Amino acid sequence: MKLLRLAYLPVLAAAWALAAYLLWQSNVPSSLHLPHLDEHTYFARPQLHAASTFSHFADLMWWCGTIVELLGLAVYARYGARWTRESAAGPIGTGMLLGMLGFALVWLLELPFGLLTLWWERRHHLSRVGYATYVFGGWLALAGTALFLCVALAIVIGLARFAPRRWWIAAAPVFVGLTLLFAFVSPYLVGANRLHDPPLRAIAARLERAEGVVRVPVDVHDTTSLPNAEAMGIGPSRRIVLWDTLLDGRFRTRELAFVLAHEIGHLARNHIWKDVGWYALFAFPGTFLLARAAGRRGGMRNPEAVPLTLLVLVVLGLLALPLQNAISRHMEAEADWMALRTTHDPSAAVALFRRFQSTTLEEPNPSTWDYLLLENHPTLMQRIEMARAYATSAAQSP
Repeated sequence: MKLLRLAYLPVLAAAWALAAYLLWQSNVPSSLHLPHLDEHTYFARPQLHAASTFSHFADLMWWCGTIVELLGLAVYARYGARWTRESAAGPIGTGMLLGMLGFALVWLLELPFGLLTLWWERRHHLSRVGYATYVFGGWLALAGTALFLCVALAIVIGLARFAPRRWWIAAAPVFVGLTLLFAFVSPYLVGANRLHDPPLRAIAARLERAEGVVRVPVDVHDTTSLPNAEAMGIGPSRRIVLWDTLLDGRFRTRELAFVLAHEIGHLARNHIWKDVGWYALFAFPGTFLLARAAGRRGGMRNPEAVPLTLLVLVVLGLLALPLQNAISRHMEAEADWMALRTTHDPSAAVALFRRFQSTTLEEPNPSTWDYLLLENHPTLMQRIEMARAYATSAAQSP
């Protein structure tokens, strides 16, 4: 039987590789050569210095928060099972309780570093979020995350009681289904209003026709954070959400048109569906590794395994960050290429990316560690280089 299971491994690996290959396909020409440009040509030295200073402190807060979170979860994994002695909620209820305690622990450990990061952003006039709002204003999102965690633990512990060794095979598709459900409902949780700017709405309609996307709503989200935009939803819930900080007068119409074309490009290339597909590819090996880790505490049918499983889950997430960011950067680059092909306006793209630097203090060329662990978009210089490469190829076309 063991030999039979081993015989399936090459087939499963080949299927996984084929699925990954199909998901990786992109409209960006493989022959596209990005020129190597000097960041000092596009950004003044004081801008680069300010971005470097800002990023160093923000990176320090991320590293400190991550290390403290891991240490706290390691202690919780060692001693958290003691809480089961005081619980009479049954295995599933006790497991959910331990999960909620771990979630609360992570929130408390991350809070000081989040507040320091907010202070740093306010100091650089990048955020107007109040400290009380930061601490107490996100309870709806926290409640949603906590609910998702409780449902996930209830499913896992319930399945593990019926199939102690193979629960992960059934749990992975359930998690994929929950991810698909979240992708569908997430636009309704943002709290946005319809875009009322007639010229921008006309531009969005024209770009949708050009990219072959059935008309989708364009919403505006009231926020006090950095300028941003996002394509959200699947099927009838699809929409584009613009942060109101994009519409405060700092960005010109041509630049906003490029933003809209970029987000429509995400929808045209089915990137949200691809996100779910990538999640599915990693859900099976991920739940398998969680099952193996939980086996050290008697398996997931025992709530005592929950604290250790939470630690392993966070560690796996950190280990997967470079690959997740590489996948995200790949799709973001394709959305940029779609926008360049649709707008035929590389100058507006370059102006947009230069303005992003001054409004977000993003480093045009971050360090390798930053690039691998924290950057889910191409760097500003990579995006400018793509715009210049498009301009060169367009000029050479007959």
